[in-house]
Amino acid sequence: MIPLLIYVVIFIGSYLLVTRAFRRRKAHDLTSLKTVTFGDESAVVPNRWASVISIATIFLLWGMFTGSALLPKALHVPGPFEGTAHFNYTTEAPDGRTDTATVTVLVHPIDQKVEPPKVDPGEGWAKNDSATVGVWRSGLIRVDGNDEVTRDQGARVIAVDGKPIAPGGSVKTGFGRVGMSSKGTLNFEPARGWQMEPIWLPPPEAVVSRLIEIAREGFRGATLWQHMGYSLFRVIAGFVLGALVGIPLGYAMGLSNWFRGWFDPIVEFMRPVPPLALIPLVIIWAGIGEAGKIILLFLAALWIMAIAARAGVSGVRISKVHAAYSLGASKWQILRHVIIPNSLPEIFTGARVAMGVCWGTVVAAELVAAEMGAGMMIMVASKFQNTDIVIMGIILIGVIGFGIDMLMRWAERLLVPWKGKG
Repeated sequence: MIPLLIYVVIFIGSYLLVTRAFRRRKAHDLTSLKTVTFGDESAVVPNRWASVISIATIFLLWGMFTGSALLPKALHVPGPFEGTAHFNYTTEAPDGRTDTATVTVLVHPIDQKVEPPKVDPGEGWAKNDSATVGVWRSGLIRVDGNDEVTRDQGARVIAVDGKPIAPGGSVKTGFGRVGMSSKGTLNFEPARGWQMEPIWLPPPEAVVSRLIEIAREGFRGATLWQHMGYSLFRVIAGFVLGALVGIPLGYAMGLSNWFRGWFDPIVEFMRPVPPLALIPLVIIWAGIGEAGKIILLFLAALWIMAIAARAGVSGVRISKVHAAYSLGASKWQILRHVIIPNSLPEIFTGARVAMGVCWGTVVAAELVAAEMGAGMMIMVASKFQNTDIVIMGIILIGVIGFGIDMLMRWAERLLVPWKGKG
């Protein structure tokens, strides 16, 4: 909730600052001379400042909530308590006598082994104790272990730092929380702060360091580029096969009543079925080799490309078809010069969606007996709780997918320059 609030504040603040700054500048491009821009898609272009600030904000929040060394400590949110903590406990003997002792707890990094600090036991029958607990962890502390009257002899802890406590209850201290188990044993949990534990979310520099390490040494017998290359090959192969079948199918459904009636129920039935649900069936049909993985990605792209091509044909303005007929064009000429050019924008949009779905499916496709691939690397790392490798794989998949999307947008601008021009 706190990261979301910070994100919203940065969004609103940056919007106000950037928009006010640009209002003072006189624009001379053709878009700025339009009298109507709201609702005109051609007048809406990405604000580069917004893109830069958006990405910077994500990395800023990532660093703030992981205690990244890339940021000054002044920008870090409160982290977990680390150091020496103290709390007092009051114990009561069976005869009603009470005594108070102090527990000293050394809270240390979880990757270090330390010895409990030495303390003076004191003069009362309740003796001072010491223990160690790792940050983000908790530990049971048998405070009566060195007392003259132990719990086995009927003694029981009745207060912590002067506040009453009972089995199942807890008391907050300046260093964390002290709870009591159902059997009367104290449990100390240091304050966790707002930062994420590295096992859940490592800092950015840890991910970069792991990326450099795997790029040099590889992962499970293969280089990083081999893993990404295998995933890229599977995605492209599945997408191309899906496009080769889906686009002609979509054209046939858009041009023929018979094809539309025959295939429409099949396409509309398969369209909402997630590709992950097909994994068991694909394994039964094609096994666990490369063919099965490519078939799964083919099915992920097929229905999207068919629907995109069908929508492209259906969206052609009938006035253009009538104009071509009036000029004596044949059906093949209408298909070649009217229908295909006007349907290409929809097909390119469908291709971008299909490629994104394929990238999202490749991780699941590589779950089964894959020796290489980004998905296999992510899943193996997750089993050993190597979160830095998981995040690294996700970022690489996202970067490659974004690059492919940018390439497809460039191809669309090059091959379909008439998009959005009537």
